[in-house]
Amino acid sequence: MRLDAHQHFWLFESQQYGWMQPDWPIRRDFMPSDLQPLLVDCGLDGCIAVQARQSIEESQWLLELARRNSMIRGVVGWADLRCDRVEEQLGPLSEHAKFVGVRHVVQDEADDNFVLGQAFQRGISQLRQFGLTYDLLVFPRQLPAAIELVQQFPDQPFVLDHIAKPAIGEGRLSPWDIQIRLLASFPNVMCKVSGMITEANWRDWKPADFRPYLETVADAFGPERLMFGSDWPVALLAGSYRQVYDLANTFAQSLGQGFAEPFFGRNAAKFYGLVTQ
Repeated sequence: MRLDAHQHFWLFESQQYGWMQPDWPIRRDFMPSDLQPLLVDCGLDGCIAVQARQSIEESQWLLELARRNSMIRGVVGWADLRCDRVEEQLGPLSEHAKFVGVRHVVQDEADDNFVLGQAFQRGISQLRQFGLTYDLLVFPRQLPAAIELVQQFPDQPFVLDHIAKPAIGEGRLSPWDIQIRLLASFPNVMCKVSGMITEANWRDWKPADFRPYLETVADAFGPERLMFGSDWPVALLAGSYRQVYDLANTFAQSLGQGFAEPFFGRNAAKFYGLVTQ
C-alpha cells in the first residue's frame, strides 16, 4: 500500500479558513475527486486526510468522506484536548475504524509552550486508551516544547508534520537541525516529509534547496520512521502535486529501495494502524 500520509479536503468558506490569505488560489473546494487522479498518476493507492479546521464537525465530515471513498485510508481529526471531558469527544470518533489520530494547530498558538500546558497534556494522556496517534504541527521555535512533550509520554505515538517547517527559503539550518536530532532520539516519534515547498521561495525554488533538510531528517529518523506527505492542496501555493512527489521520490530513490519502500507507505500504515490492502 503506497500512501500519501498528509493531505486535506475542504468545502471553502472564508470565515472557516481564516488562515488562508485573500490572494491565495486555494480558496476553493478540494474534494476526493480532485485528488484521486493525482494519486493514480504517482502510483499511490490512498491517503491520510488531516484536519484543516479545529472543529468536531469537520472531523465527522472527514469520516463521512472516508466512508464514501476507499482511497481515504485514515483520518487525523481534531478534538478539544483541553476539554475536561475530552473522552466524550474521542470515544464516538474512535468508534470509526478510519479515525486514526488527532491534531491541534499548535503552530498558531502564541505560547510556544502551549503543548506543556496541564489541560493539553491531560488530553494527550487520553489518546492511548483509544488507540490514537498525535500529529505535531509546530514551528522550529516550538520544537523545545515538543521535545519535552514526547519525553513525558514515551508510550504515545507522535509524528512531526512538515519536518517542523524550517526556514528553507532563507537556507537556515541551525538550530532546527540540532532540535530535529533531539526529537528523533525518542523512538515514539516519526516524521512526515511534507510541507517543504511552501517553506521555500514559492516562485523560485529548486530541488537542491531541500537537500540539507532532507539529509538531516533521513539521518536523524532513518528509513523506518519517515513517511511521505504531499500537504495537498496547500502545496499548490508553490508547485504541483507531481512536483512534490518527484522531489520526495528522487531523494528516496537516491537512498535505495530499502528506504523508498517503507517511506511511501509501510511506515504510515504501521504508524496509523491501517489494514493493508
